[in-house]
Amino acid sequence: MAKANEYFLRLSSGYLFPEIARRAALWQEKHPGVKLLKLGIGNTTEPITPHIAKKMREKIDALENRNTYTGYGDEQGDTPLRKAIAELYGREYGVSIDPLEVFVSDGAKSDAANIQEIFSEDSVVAVQDPAYPVYVDSNVASGRGGFYDEKKGLYDRLIYMPASEKDNFIPHPPKEHVDLIYLCFPNNPTGAVISKERLREFVEYAKREKAVIIYDAAYSDYIREEGYPHTIYEIEGAKDVAIEINSFSKNAGFTGVRLGWSIVPFSIKAESAPDGTIHRLWNRRQTTFFNGASNIAQAGGIAALSEEGRLECKGLVDYYLENARIIREGLEASGLRVFGGVNSPYVWAKCPEGLRSWEFFDLLIDKAHVIVTPGSGFGAAGEGYVRVSAYGHREDVIKAVESIRENLK
Repeated sequence: MAKANEYFLRLSSGYLFPEIARRAALWQEKHPGVKLLKLGIGNTTEPITPHIAKKMREKIDALENRNTYTGYGDEQGDTPLRKAIAELYGREYGVSIDPLEVFVSDGAKSDAANIQEIFSEDSVVAVQDPAYPVYVDSNVASGRGGFYDEKKGLYDRLIYMPASEKDNFIPHPPKEHVDLIYLCFPNNPTGAVISKERLREFVEYAKREKAVIIYDAAYSDYIREEGYPHTIYEIEGAKDVAIEINSFSKNAGFTGVRLGWSIVPFSIKAESAPDGTIHRLWNRRQTTFFNGASNIAQAGGIAALSEEGRLECKGLVDYYLENARIIREGLEASGLRVFGGVNSPYVWAKCPEGLRSWEFFDLLIDKAHVIVTPGSGFGAAGEGYVRVSAYGHREDVIKAVESIRENLK
Protein backbone atom coordinates (compact mmCIF):
# COMPACT_ATOMS: atom_id res chain seq x y z
CA MET A 1 0.00 0.00 0.00
CA ALA A 2 1.27 3.47 -0.86
CA LYS A 3 2.26 5.62 2.09
CA ALA A 4 1.78 9.34 2.45
CA ASN A 5 4.86 11.52 2.80
CA GLU A 6 5.26 11.74 6.59
CA TYR A 7 6.97 15.14 6.35
CA PHE A 8 3.94 16.66 4.63
CA LEU A 9 1.84 15.28 7.47
CA ARG A 10 3.94 17.35 9.88
CA LEU A 11 2.79 20.64 8.35
CA SER A 12 1.02 22.41 11.18
CA SER A 13 -2.21 23.41 9.42
CA GLY A 14 -3.72 24.44 6.11
CA TYR A 15 -1.85 27.07 4.11
CA LEU A 16 -2.59 30.55 5.47
CA PHE A 17 -4.23 32.22 2.49
CA PRO A 18 -6.70 29.45 1.59
CA GLU A 19 -7.70 29.47 5.26
CA ILE A 20 -8.44 33.19 5.05
CA ALA A 21 -10.51 32.59 1.90
CA ARG A 22 -12.39 29.77 3.64
CA ARG A 23 -13.28 31.92 6.65
CA ALA A 24 -14.28 34.84 4.44
CA ALA A 25 -16.54 32.55 2.37
CA LEU A 26 -18.26 31.23 5.53
CA TRP A 27 -18.81 34.79 6.74
CA GLN A 28 -20.20 35.79 3.33
CA GLU A 29 -22.68 32.89 3.41
CA LYS A 30 -24.07 34.23 6.68
CA HIS A 31 -24.16 37.81 5.39
CA PRO A 32 -25.35 37.68 1.77
CA GLY A 33 -25.32 40.99 -0.04
CA VAL A 34 -22.63 42.52 2.19
CA LYS A 35 -19.48 43.43 0.25
CA LEU A 36 -16.20 42.42 1.85
CA LEU A 37 -13.31 44.78 1.21
CA LYS A 38 -10.14 42.73 0.70
CA LEU A 39 -6.86 44.02 2.07
CA GLY A 40 -5.50 40.56 2.82
CA ILE A 41 -3.70 38.59 0.14
CA GLY A 42 -0.95 40.37 -1.80
CA ASN A 43 -2.63 39.94 -5.18
CA THR A 44 -2.23 42.80 -7.65
CA THR A 45 -5.39 44.38 -9.03
CA GLU A 46 -4.37 46.96 -11.64
CA PRO A 47 -4.08 46.04 -15.34
CA ILE A 48 -0.86 45.16 -17.13
CA THR A 49 0.56 48.34 -18.63
CA PRO A 50 0.28 49.16 -22.38
CA HIS A 51 3.85 48.58 -23.60
CA ILE A 52 4.17 45.26 -21.79
CA ALA A 53 0.73 44.05 -22.92
CA LYS A 54 1.54 45.04 -26.52
CA LYS A 55 4.71 42.94 -26.57
CA MET A 56 2.85 39.96 -25.13
CA ARG A 57 0.17 40.28 -27.83
CA GLU A 58 2.89 40.41 -30.46
CA LYS A 59 4.28 37.16 -29.10
CA ILE A 60 0.81 35.58 -29.30
CA ASP A 61 0.53 36.77 -32.91
CA ALA A 62 3.90 35.15 -33.65
CA LEU A 63 2.66 31.87 -32.19
CA GLU A 64 -0.26 31.94 -34.63
CA ASN A 65 2.14 31.93 -37.60
CA ARG A 66 3.85 28.73 -38.68
CA ASN A 67 6.99 30.64 -39.68
CA THR A 68 7.38 32.35 -36.30
CA TYR A 69 5.93 29.73 -33.96
CA THR A 70 8.23 28.54 -31.16
CA GLY A 71 7.77 25.60 -28.77
CA TYR A 72 10.03 24.68 -25.89
CA GLY A 73 12.63 27.24 -25.00
CA ASP A 74 15.67 26.86 -22.78
CA GLU A 75 14.71 25.62 -19.32
CA GLN A 76 16.93 28.31 -17.81
CA GLY A 77 15.03 31.05 -19.66
CA ASP A 78 15.21 32.77 -23.02
CA THR A 79 18.65 34.27 -23.64
CA PRO A 80 17.38 37.85 -24.30
CA LEU A 81 15.51 37.86 -20.97
CA ARG A 82 18.45 36.46 -19.00
CA LYS A 83 20.65 39.13 -20.58
CA ALA A 84 18.11 41.88 -19.81
CA ILE A 85 17.93 40.82 -16.14
CA ALA A 86 21.73 40.83 -15.86
CA GLU A 87 21.84 44.28 -17.47
CA LEU A 88 19.24 45.53 -14.96
CA TYR A 89 21.58 44.66 -12.09
CA GLY A 90 24.46 46.46 -13.73
CA ARG A 91 22.50 49.51 -14.87
CA GLU A 92 20.43 50.20 -11.74
CA TYR A 93 22.39 48.57 -8.91
CA GLY A 94 26.00 48.68 -10.09
CA VAL A 95 26.30 44.91 -9.71
CA SER A 96 27.94 42.61 -12.27
CA ILE A 97 25.88 39.48 -13.03
CA ASP A 98 26.69 36.92 -15.72
CA PRO A 99 23.53 36.13 -17.73
CA LEU A 100 24.35 32.45 -17.24
CA GLU A 101 23.86 32.99 -13.49
CA VAL A 102 20.24 34.02 -14.17
CA PHE A 103 17.54 31.34 -14.11
CA VAL A 104 14.06 32.39 -15.26
CA SER A 105 11.11 30.70 -13.55
CA ASP A 106 7.35 30.87 -13.19
CA GLY A 107 7.59 33.01 -10.07
CA ALA A 108 9.46 33.76 -6.86
CA LYS A 109 7.25 31.51 -4.74
CA SER A 110 8.14 28.47 -6.84
CA ASP A 111 11.86 29.21 -6.56
CA ALA A 112 11.63 29.93 -2.83
CA ALA A 113 10.00 26.52 -2.34
CA ASN A 114 12.19 24.56 -4.75
CA ILE A 115 15.66 25.97 -4.06
CA GLN A 116 16.08 23.91 -0.89
CA GLU A 117 16.00 20.71 -2.99
CA ILE A 118 19.63 21.17 -4.04
CA PHE A 119 20.87 21.23 -0.44
CA SER A 120 21.43 18.34 1.92
CA GLU A 121 18.43 17.01 3.86
CA ASP A 122 20.32 17.46 7.13
CA SER A 123 20.97 21.16 6.50
CA VAL A 124 20.17 23.37 9.49
CA VAL A 125 17.76 26.09 8.36
CA ALA A 126 17.18 29.57 9.83
CA VAL A 127 14.11 31.67 9.03
CA GLN A 128 12.91 35.08 10.07
CA ASP A 129 10.02 35.10 12.51
CA PRO A 130 7.54 36.24 11.28
CA ALA A 131 8.20 34.80 7.81
CA TYR A 132 6.45 34.17 4.52
CA PRO A 133 5.05 30.64 5.07
CA VAL A 134 6.64 28.97 2.01
CA TYR A 135 10.15 29.24 3.50
CA VAL A 136 9.06 27.22 6.52
CA ASP A 137 6.65 24.80 4.86
CA SER A 138 8.98 23.77 2.02
CA ASN A 139 11.69 22.80 4.50
CA VAL A 140 9.27 21.01 6.80
CA ALA A 141 7.92 19.02 3.83
CA SER A 142 11.50 18.07 2.94
CA GLY A 143 12.29 16.74 6.40
CA ARG A 144 14.31 19.62 7.86
CA GLY A 145 11.68 21.08 10.15
CA GLY A 146 11.15 18.34 12.70
CA PHE A 147 7.90 18.36 14.65
CA TYR A 148 5.55 21.25 15.32
CA ASP A 149 5.28 22.46 18.92
CA GLU A 150 1.68 23.63 19.32
CA LYS A 151 2.42 25.51 22.52
CA LYS A 152 5.36 27.46 21.11
CA GLY A 153 4.02 27.68 17.55
CA LEU A 154 7.43 26.58 16.22
CA TYR A 155 9.08 23.60 14.53
CA ASP A 156 11.69 22.03 16.76
CA ARG A 157 14.45 21.64 14.13
CA LEU A 158 14.24 25.09 12.56
CA ILE A 159 16.23 28.03 13.90
CA TYR A 160 14.07 31.12 14.26
CA MET A 161 15.45 34.65 14.03
CA PRO A 162 12.91 36.84 15.87
CA ALA A 163 12.14 40.14 14.16
CA SER A 164 10.55 42.23 16.88
CA GLU A 165 9.24 45.75 17.21
CA LYS A 166 12.21 46.81 19.34
CA ASP A 167 14.55 45.95 16.45
CA ASN A 168 12.32 47.54 13.79
CA PHE A 169 11.46 43.99 12.67
CA ILE A 170 15.02 43.33 11.49
CA PRO A 171 16.45 40.06 12.87
CA HIS A 172 20.01 39.42 13.97
CA PRO A 173 22.10 36.59 12.51
CA PRO A 174 21.78 33.31 14.42
CA LYS A 175 24.04 32.73 17.41
CA GLU A 176 24.52 29.08 16.51
CA HIS A 177 25.69 27.48 13.28
CA VAL A 178 23.17 27.14 10.43
CA ASP A 179 23.57 26.09 6.80
CA LEU A 180 20.73 27.98 5.08
CA ILE A 181 19.33 31.40 5.97
CA TYR A 182 16.10 32.76 4.49
CA LEU A 183 15.80 36.55 4.33
CA CYS A 184 13.14 38.71 2.67
CA PHE A 185 13.49 42.48 2.23
CA PRO A 186 11.46 44.59 1.83
CA ASN A 187 9.89 42.14 4.21
CA ASN A 188 6.71 40.20 3.71
CA PRO A 189 4.81 40.50 6.07
CA THR A 190 6.21 43.36 8.22
CA GLY A 191 7.13 45.83 5.47
CA ALA A 192 10.55 46.35 7.09
CA VAL A 193 13.63 47.23 5.02
CA ILE A 194 17.19 46.35 5.96
CA SER A 195 20.16 48.71 5.81
CA LYS A 196 23.40 47.80 4.08
CA GLU A 197 25.13 47.71 7.46
CA ARG A 198 22.71 45.18 8.92
CA LEU A 199 22.68 43.06 5.76
CA ARG A 200 26.48 43.01 5.83
CA GLU A 201 26.26 41.26 9.23
CA PHE A 202 24.41 38.36 7.57
CA VAL A 203 26.91 38.16 4.71
CA GLU A 204 29.80 38.10 7.19
CA TYR A 205 28.03 35.42 9.23
CA ALA A 206 27.44 33.32 6.11
CA LYS A 207 31.11 33.58 5.14
CA ARG A 208 32.26 32.65 8.63
CA GLU A 209 29.86 29.69 8.97
CA LYS A 210 30.05 28.64 5.30
CA ALA A 211 26.28 29.11 5.05
CA VAL A 212 24.14 30.10 2.07
CA ILE A 213 21.61 32.94 2.20
CA ILE A 214 18.37 32.60 0.23
CA TYR A 215 17.45 36.25 -0.33
CA ASP A 216 13.93 37.09 -1.50
CA ALA A 217 13.96 40.53 -3.14
CA ALA A 218 10.53 40.32 -4.78
CA TYR A 219 9.52 43.77 -3.45
CA SER A 220 12.80 45.58 -4.17
CA ASP A 221 11.20 48.04 -6.61
CA TYR A 222 9.18 49.44 -3.70
CA ILE A 223 12.29 50.85 -2.03
CA ARG A 224 12.24 54.61 -2.53
CA GLU A 225 14.30 55.86 0.40
CA GLU A 226 18.09 56.12 0.24
CA GLY A 227 20.40 53.79 2.13
CA TYR A 228 18.62 50.50 1.58
CA PRO A 229 19.97 47.84 -0.80
CA HIS A 230 17.79 46.70 -3.69
CA THR A 231 19.80 43.51 -4.00
CA ILE A 232 21.99 41.59 -1.57
CA TYR A 233 24.75 41.76 -4.17
CA GLU A 234 25.27 45.42 -3.28
CA ILE A 235 27.08 43.98 -0.26
CA GLU A 236 30.71 43.09 -0.99
CA GLY A 237 31.28 39.35 -1.07
CA ALA A 238 27.58 38.44 -1.20
CA LYS A 239 27.97 36.60 -4.51
CA ASP A 240 30.05 34.02 -2.65
CA VAL A 241 27.26 33.19 -0.19
CA ALA A 242 23.86 34.30 -1.52
CA ILE A 243 21.18 33.18 -3.96
CA GLU A 244 18.72 35.94 -4.82
CA ILE A 245 15.10 35.40 -5.86
CA ASN A 246 13.01 38.07 -7.60
CA SER A 247 9.77 38.42 -9.52
CA PHE A 248 7.74 40.39 -12.04
CA SER A 249 4.58 39.82 -10.00
CA LYS A 250 4.45 42.92 -7.83
CA ASN A 251 6.04 45.52 -10.12
CA ALA A 252 4.64 44.48 -13.53
CA GLY A 253 1.36 42.97 -12.30
CA PHE A 254 2.35 39.41 -13.26
CA THR A 255 0.74 37.62 -10.31
CA GLY A 256 -1.39 35.64 -12.76
CA VAL A 257 1.03 35.73 -15.70
CA ARG A 258 3.71 34.04 -13.53
CA LEU A 259 7.32 35.04 -14.16
CA GLY A 260 10.32 35.40 -11.89
CA TRP A 261 14.02 34.63 -11.67
CA SER A 262 16.81 33.50 -9.38
CA ILE A 263 20.45 34.50 -9.43
CA VAL A 264 22.67 31.52 -8.58
CA PRO A 265 26.29 32.73 -8.75
CA PHE A 266 29.05 30.43 -9.96
CA SER A 267 31.09 31.43 -6.88
CA ILE A 268 28.81 29.92 -4.20
CA LYS A 269 30.58 27.01 -2.58
CA ALA A 270 29.33 23.71 -1.17
CA GLU A 271 31.09 21.55 1.40
CA SER A 272 33.35 18.85 -0.06
CA ALA A 273 32.32 19.75 -3.62
CA PRO A 274 34.07 21.47 -6.55
CA ASP A 275 33.52 25.19 -7.14
CA GLY A 276 30.34 25.88 -9.07
CA THR A 277 28.50 22.85 -7.66
CA ILE A 278 25.49 24.83 -6.34
CA HIS A 279 25.05 26.56 -9.71
CA ARG A 280 25.40 23.24 -11.51
CA LEU A 281 22.87 21.51 -9.25
CA TRP A 282 20.25 24.22 -9.73
CA ASN A 283 20.79 24.02 -13.47
CA ARG A 284 20.34 20.24 -13.24
CA ARG A 285 17.21 20.62 -11.14
CA GLN A 286 15.60 23.09 -13.53
CA THR A 287 16.45 21.19 -16.69
CA THR A 288 15.11 17.98 -15.15
CA PHE A 289 11.92 19.14 -13.43
CA PHE A 290 10.99 22.33 -15.31
CA ASN A 291 10.31 23.05 -18.97
CA GLY A 292 10.82 26.77 -18.75
CA ALA A 293 8.52 29.72 -18.19
CA SER A 294 5.80 30.62 -20.71
CA ASN A 295 7.30 32.21 -23.81
CA ILE A 296 4.44 34.74 -23.77
CA ALA A 297 5.27 35.68 -20.18
CA GLN A 298 8.96 35.99 -21.06
CA ALA A 299 8.13 38.37 -23.90
CA GLY A 300 6.36 40.48 -21.30
CA GLY A 301 9.37 40.26 -19.00
CA ILE A 302 11.70 41.56 -21.70
CA ALA A 303 9.30 44.45 -22.31
CA ALA A 304 9.08 45.17 -18.57
CA LEU A 305 12.86 45.57 -18.41
CA SER A 306 13.04 47.98 -21.34
CA GLU A 307 13.28 51.72 -20.68
CA GLU A 308 9.58 52.20 -21.44
CA GLY A 309 8.60 49.14 -19.45
CA ARG A 310 10.57 50.20 -16.37
CA LEU A 311 8.78 53.57 -16.40
CA GLU A 312 5.42 51.81 -16.60
CA CYS A 313 6.35 49.46 -13.75
CA LYS A 314 7.42 52.43 -11.64
CA GLY A 315 4.00 53.99 -12.20
CA LEU A 316 2.29 50.78 -11.12
CA VAL A 317 4.43 50.57 -7.98
CA ASP A 318 3.71 54.25 -7.25
CA TYR A 319 0.00 53.45 -7.34
CA TYR A 320 0.31 50.73 -4.72
CA LEU A 321 2.65 52.81 -2.56
CA GLU A 322 0.02 55.57 -2.51
CA ASN A 323 -2.50 52.95 -1.41
CA ALA A 324 -0.06 51.98 1.36
CA ARG A 325 0.19 55.59 2.49
CA ILE A 326 -3.59 55.88 2.66
CA ILE A 327 -3.80 52.69 4.72
CA ARG A 328 -0.95 53.62 7.04
CA GLU A 329 -2.28 57.08 7.80
CA GLY A 330 -5.85 55.84 8.11
CA LEU A 331 -4.94 53.10 10.59
CA GLU A 332 -2.86 55.53 12.61
CA ALA A 333 -5.86 57.87 12.74
CA SER A 334 -7.87 54.92 14.06
CA GLY A 335 -5.50 54.66 17.01
CA LEU A 336 -3.52 51.65 15.79
CA ARG A 337 0.25 51.38 15.98
CA VAL A 338 1.53 50.66 12.46
CA PHE A 339 4.80 49.83 10.70
CA GLY A 340 5.92 49.44 7.09
CA GLY A 341 3.99 50.82 4.14
CA VAL A 342 6.77 53.26 3.14
CA ASN A 343 9.16 51.13 1.09
CA SER A 344 6.71 48.26 0.93
CA PRO A 345 3.12 47.51 -0.12
CA TYR A 346 2.44 46.00 3.30
CA VAL A 347 1.39 47.73 6.49
CA TRP A 348 2.01 45.78 9.70
CA ALA A 349 -0.50 46.82 12.35
CA LYS A 350 -0.48 45.97 16.03
CA CYS A 351 -3.77 44.58 17.31
CA PRO A 352 -5.68 46.57 19.91
CA GLU A 353 -4.63 45.59 23.41
CA GLY A 354 -5.98 42.23 24.50
CA LEU A 355 -6.76 40.94 21.00
CA ARG A 356 -4.93 38.12 19.24
CA SER A 357 -4.37 38.12 15.48
CA TRP A 358 -7.33 35.93 14.47
CA GLU A 359 -9.57 37.75 16.96
CA PHE A 360 -8.73 41.07 15.35
CA PHE A 361 -9.26 39.46 11.93
CA ASP A 362 -12.79 38.44 13.03
CA LEU A 363 -13.48 41.86 14.53
CA LEU A 364 -12.52 43.68 11.32
CA ILE A 365 -14.74 41.41 9.22
CA ASP A 366 -17.71 41.68 11.59
CA LYS A 367 -17.55 45.42 12.24
CA ALA A 368 -15.79 46.96 9.24
CA HIS A 369 -16.31 44.23 6.60
CA VAL A 370 -12.59 44.35 5.85
CA ILE A 371 -10.32 41.32 5.31
CA VAL A 372 -6.70 41.47 6.51
CA THR A 373 -4.11 38.75 7.17
CA PRO A 374 -3.55 37.55 10.75
CA GLY A 375 0.08 37.98 11.75
CA SER A 376 0.16 34.65 13.59
CA GLY A 377 -0.10 32.94 10.20
CA PHE A 378 3.47 34.08 9.54
CA GLY A 379 4.91 32.56 12.73
CA ALA A 380 4.85 32.84 16.50
CA ALA A 381 6.40 36.35 16.49
CA GLY A 382 3.54 37.56 14.28
CA GLU A 383 0.98 36.96 17.01
CA GLY A 384 -0.69 40.21 18.03
CA TYR A 385 -0.33 41.83 14.59
CA VAL A 386 -2.13 41.82 11.24
CA ARG A 387 -0.79 42.47 7.76
CA VAL A 388 -2.74 44.93 5.63
CA SER A 389 -2.11 44.79 1.89
CA ALA A 390 -2.03 47.81 -0.41
CA TYR A 391 -3.04 45.70 -3.39
CA GLY A 392 -6.52 46.88 -4.29
CA HIS A 393 -8.43 49.39 -6.36
CA ARG A 394 -7.96 52.88 -4.90
CA GLU A 395 -11.68 53.36 -4.29
CA ASP A 396 -11.89 50.08 -2.36
CA VAL A 397 -8.82 50.94 -0.29
CA ILE A 398 -10.35 54.29 0.65
CA LYS A 399 -13.67 52.64 1.56
CA ALA A 400 -11.91 50.01 3.66
CA VAL A 401 -9.88 52.56 5.59
CA GLU A 402 -12.94 54.75 6.17
CA SER A 403 -14.89 51.73 7.39
CA ILE A 404 -12.14 50.81 9.85
CA ARG A 405 -11.97 54.37 11.15
CA GLU A 406 -15.74 54.55 11.61
CA ASN A 407 -16.16 51.13 13.22
CA LEU A 408 -13.13 50.88 15.51
CA LYS A 409 -14.15 53.74 17.76
